[in-house]
Amino acid sequence: MKKAIIGKKVGMTQIFDETGKVIPVTVIEAGPCTVVQKKTAEKEGYSSVQLGFVETKEKELNKPELGHVKKAGVAPMKYLKEFRLEDSANMNVGDVLKADVFAAGDKVDVTGISRGKGFAGVVKRYNSHIQKKSHGGGPVHRHSGSMGSGTDPARIFKGRIGAGHMGVEQVTVENLDIVKVDAEMNLIAIKGAVPGPKGGIVYIKNTVKNNKVKVADNTISTNPQKASGRNPQKASARKG
Repeated sequence: MKKAIIGKKVGMTQIFDETGKVIPVTVIEAGPCTVVQKKTAEKEGYSSVQLGFVETKEKELNKPELGHVKKAGVAPMKYLKEFRLEDSANMNVGDVLKADVFAAGDKVDVTGISRGKGFAGVVKRYNSHIQKKSHGGGPVHRHSGSMGSGTDPARIFKGRIGAGHMGVEQVTVENLDIVKVDAEMNLIAIKGAVPGPKGGIVYIKNTVKNNKVKVADNTISTNPQKASGRNPQKASARKG
């Protein structure tokens, strides 16, 4: 992981690019985040930093949490998260990270807690198939149906889909584009939707996807099964 920051989801809006195209974006208040703890390869076996976000009152923390921030000599923080950053060895406790650690054009993964949707059936929760609405269906079109055999084993195996509490789960949306960064206001505009409600805490970090840059290849193929190989003089047979 190269770069990361903790943020709070502000909401969704839209902005326009140079050509006038509308881009739906999610605005995130990213930082400022304070380095609360530093781990080194010599002591802990790996290098990382623990970031704190949103200053709070001392009475909002329990004794272990309060002792942790007092040992670091920083203000009480409501949210803590550890990241293995590329330059964590050069950071020190008390350093502040702001939204400008990222720039427009960066691709990131955003992790958050999804919105709670209460008790949901199998159709909404797992996209289960609706039963036929022909004669004899009765009022069970959206029920889960048969779950297995009867007398033996006389129970439902673990892992089967069923109705229950939906949402409030950790969700990561990968490979999103950063459209704009406002370093003065500590705001980051990310193209698309990110998990969680307004005001929810999200973690932004470099994407794990391998985004290779495609290089245009204008060479003519020698494969006779391709159009460029059968008639290399034809303009439509050329790539590009």
